[in-house]
Amino acid sequence: MRIADVRTVLLTGPCTDDPWLSMFKQHRSAAFVEVVTNTGAVGLGETYAGYFFPESVPLVVDYLRPILLAGPAFEPGTLDVRALVIRMRTCFQFWGRVGLGAAVLAGIEGALWDLAGKLAGLPVHRLLSTTAAQDSLPAYATGGPSPWPPADLVRKVEFYCSLGFRAVKIASGYLDPVTRTERAGGVEAEKVSLLRDRFGPLLGILLDGHMGHREGERRWNRDTALSVLSSLAPYGVTLFEEPLPYDDLAGYAELTRNSPVPVAGGEQLTSYAEFAVFADRRAFAVAQPDAAWLGIDAFVQTAARFAADGRQVAPHAWSAGVGVMQNLHAAFACPNTLTVEIPPAAGPLHTELWSLRLSEGRVLRPDEPGLGVHLPDSVRSKYPFRPGAEEFSSVPGKLMRS
Repeated sequence: MRIADVRTVLLTGPCTDDPWLSMFKQHRSAAFVEVVTNTGAVGLGETYAGYFFPESVPLVVDYLRPILLAGPAFEPGTLDVRALVIRMRTCFQFWGRVGLGAAVLAGIEGALWDLAGKLAGLPVHRLLSTTAAQDSLPAYATGGPSPWPPADLVRKVEFYCSLGFRAVKIASGYLDPVTRTERAGGVEAEKVSLLRDRFGPLLGILLDGHMGHREGERRWNRDTALSVLSSLAPYGVTLFEEPLPYDDLAGYAELTRNSPVPVAGGEQLTSYAEFAVFADRRAFAVAQPDAAWLGIDAFVQTAARFAADGRQVAPHAWSAGVGVMQNLHAAFACPNTLTVEIPPAAGPLHTELWSLRLSEGRVLRPDEPGLGVHLPDSVRSKYPFRPGAEEFSSVPGKLMRS
C-alpha cells in the first residue's frame, strides 16, 4: 500500500446554528486535507488556517505532496505518521517551522492519523496513548462575545444550558450586537456575579480576554490584567484565557504567579517549541494547544510538558468539525485534560462531518476508527468555497463577507 494523492478541499458554509453567534458572523470557510492510498482508503484532516487564509492552504499542501507520494510502502496498520511528519517538517524548516506552514502541516498530519486509525481499525486516541482513555471529558460551550444588555447575556447562557452544557466561556467586556460598540472596563466581576446569582455555583464559567489580537487602548497591560483577574477571585472562575498579548512572555509568567484565577493561553502558538518556552517560564497555568493548528502529536507533547509540573491543558477548538475531532482525540490521549471546547449549536460544517456525542455536560469518548470524521459528496456540493468569508478580524481594504 502507498499514498497515491494528497489534496485540499475548501468549503464555505453557515458558521453556526447558534443565534447568539450568527448575529456576528454568518459564514465560515474551512480547509480540509485528504490523503488517499492506491487502494482507495482516505484519511481526512483539517487545518485551522482555513478559517483565516483558506486560499493559502493548497499552496502548502502542493509543496509537501511529493514527500508523501515518495514515502515508503506500508502494510495496513503500520503507517508511520511520525516519520512522515518529521520529513515534511524538515523540508520546510526555514519557512514553515511556525506559522502558516506548521498550521497546514497540522491538517495533513490529522489526515495521516485518521488514515492510520482507519487502517488499524482503532480510534486515533488509542494510537496516541497506551493508557486507556476515560469514558468522557468535561466540555464547555464556547460562546464568543458577551451581548449587551446584560439580560441578553443571561438568555445566552440559558440557551447553552438548554443544550446540555454545564460550563460556558464568554468574552471579556460587553458587545452591543446592533451598534458593534464594545463596553469594557470594570465589568468582569459584575458580569460573573450576575451569572452566579442566576445559575448558581455549579455552572462552570470561563472568560476570554482575546488580548492576542487586540491593539491600542483595547489591549491590557499587566496591571490591568492582574486587577481584572483579582476581582474575579470570589466567583470560582475555571480559567481566564488570553489576558495578555503573546509577546509579553514575562507578563504571562508574572500574572500566572500572582493571579487567583488560572491563566490560560496558547491558541496562536503553532509549535511545541513555542509552548515549551511558556512551560519553562511557568507562564500558563492551563495551556490551550489546538491540534488543527500545531498538530495532534505536538498537542500530546505539549500536554506532557505541562503535566510534568502538575499543570493542565484545555484544547482550543474553533475550527470546523474535523479539527474539533482532532482536538478531541488528542485530549482523550492526555490524562491532564481539564476541559474541552465545543462549538454549541454547531453548523453543518461541523455536524455533517463529525461523530461528536455529548451527555450531561460531558463529551463522550470517540471510538470510531480514525478520527470518526467523514466528508460526503453532499457536503462538497452544498457548500462550495466562496472567498471573503474568513476570520472576523477585519482586513483593511479587503472585501469581507459575514
